[in-house]
Amino acid sequence: MRVLPLADVYRLLEPGPVTLLITADEGRANVMAMSWHMMLEFEPPGIACIVSANGHSFAALERTGECVIAVPPATMADRVVGIGNCSGRSVDKFDRFDLRRRKADLVAPPLLPECIANIECRVTDRKMIRAYNMFILEAVKAWHDPAKAGAATMHHRGWGEFAFDGEIVRIPSNMR
Repeated sequence: MRVLPLADVYRLLEPGPVTLLITADEGRANVMAMSWHMMLEFEPPGIACIVSANGHSFAALERTGECVIAVPPATMADRVVGIGNCSGRSVDKFDRFDLRRRKADLVAPPLLPECIANIECRVTDRKMIRAYNMFILEAVKAWHDPAKAGAATMHHRGWGEFAFDGEIVRIPSNMR
């Protein structure tokens, strides 16, 4: 065993697939890549996510209190990384990365139909925003594309390194 720099710990614990966080503020939609998120509850689904206070999406999410979390397939990896490497302050990412939109039912930000799933969310708890840039969300409606069932997702491993899902294995469990 060797000492691992503490700055690299997140690379071991990255919680789930890279997602896209879509916001809409003053009639303008924006999208950012996000991998720091976690489930908090099953029904209604609670989701926590970290959004940098320096980013364009932080101000929009804080102001409007709503977003869409989209789960892109690994086939969108180059576009997802591109989305994560520029700011919505100066770039219309929907145009730059040729992202199609579909109107959401319950929130202003649009859905991304190219993604495996889209989750319409509202901020339900603001206590952790100032201390940790953590938004607590509740999913209010969810969509999926059955044609993309089983599609590989991408997982951020830090510093430009990603892993794609591999083989799916079923092991009996008492959990649902």
